[in-house]
Amino acid sequence: MQSMAAACSSSSSSRAWAAARRSYPPPALPSSRHVALPPSPSSAPPSHGCRWPVAGAGAPALPHSIRGGLRPLPSALLAAGGARAGAATRTRTAAAAAASPPAADGGGKPEGADGIPQTLQVGAMILVWYLLNIYFNIYNKLVLKAVPFPYTITTFQFASGSFFITLMWLLNLHPRPRLSLKQYAKFLPLALIHMLGNVFTNVSLGKVAVSFTHTIKAMEPFFSVLLSVLFLGETPSVLVLGSLVPIAGGVVLASMTEVSFNWIGFWSAMASNLTNQSRNVLSKKLLTDKEDNLDDINLFSIMTVMSFLLSAPLMLSVEGIKFSPSYLQSAGVNVKELCVKAALAGTCFHFYQQVSYSLLARVSPVTHSVTNSLKRVVVIVSSVLFFGTPLSPINALGTGIALAGVFLYSQLKKAKPKSKAA
Repeated sequence: MQSMAAACSSSSSSRAWAAARRSYPPPALPSSRHVALPPSPSSAPPSHGCRWPVAGAGAPALPHSIRGGLRPLPSALLAAGGARAGAATRTRTAAAAAASPPAADGGGKPEGADGIPQTLQVGAMILVWYLLNIYFNIYNKLVLKAVPFPYTITTFQFASGSFFITLMWLLNLHPRPRLSLKQYAKFLPLALIHMLGNVFTNVSLGKVAVSFTHTIKAMEPFFSVLLSVLFLGETPSVLVLGSLVPIAGGVVLASMTEVSFNWIGFWSAMASNLTNQSRNVLSKKLLTDKEDNLDDINLFSIMTVMSFLLSAPLMLSVEGIKFSPSYLQSAGVNVKELCVKAALAGTCFHFYQQVSYSLLARVSPVTHSVTNSLKRVVVIVSSVLFFGTPLSPINALGTGIALAGVFLYSQLKKAKPKSKAA
């Protein structure tokens, strides 16, 4: 009787289980890794002590996904962890591939192959820089001898540069920069220094010979060391300080025997040294500042346009409007010839400075200083030959000593980083 009662109880439990499953479909399970199957309302344990129905004990077989009351479900955390693991694996693989040396096959380029075209490009730019500088100094001196108005001529030169820059941007030959007012305010001191440096150079060229102006401008390394000590806290080596002695001595020796010596021309050239060195340091800093995202051409273009806007009021306040056809005719100047020379001087002025800034972005400041020293030699010799400037032996000796000191200074500055690296 007990076995029949147990069988009856088991049969009734099975029928109750099936009815419960038909009446109450299983709810949607939550998204977790494992969930427990909730008990059915109709399958409460009977009072006579029957156990929970399980598969193989009289109850219908449960699906494989929920056997044992547990169901493995996909987990978002597991998927994210797997994605991260895959990404880390791919990152390690890419890093290993980048660190491994390239295969030495026949298709690889030899090391330094790309440096040859770059060297040729820099050499061509230096040659163009020298030629434009020679023609600028010759035509500029001719214009200054005819009309001694350095502020007006400087403004005209900046106006010529602004014309070429505007044409370049309008024809989309170079992308126009998009800057904020804050960035323009940052470039304002640079434009002011650039404008004053060219004004001082033209004042000096109008008062003394071209060769003497460039002899005085050989003192630029002295101002470079002075600015580094005052504003950067750099202490020059004894050898670098020693190289300044022949520079200063050569300039003094050349000044004592200079036929066209003039104190205004002398101090204007010295002021030009100070402003140009300050401009070079600040320009290099702005070119390496990734926040501004400016290339060398746009930096020089913005600086030129802003210098023109700054030089115009200075010209009007110092010299007024004197570069007019009526004034030139009354002074006995050939207006057409003067305009051609002024236009050529302005064109050479703009492009030689733009090439100089492009070189400053491609080479180190020391290399730029070395090429600038050699440029002074070329300009001095060409101007002496063109204008027939009288040079005494002592004057030529002083100029040579000053330029030799500049070259020695450049070599010592160039060798300084190598000694630190060793």
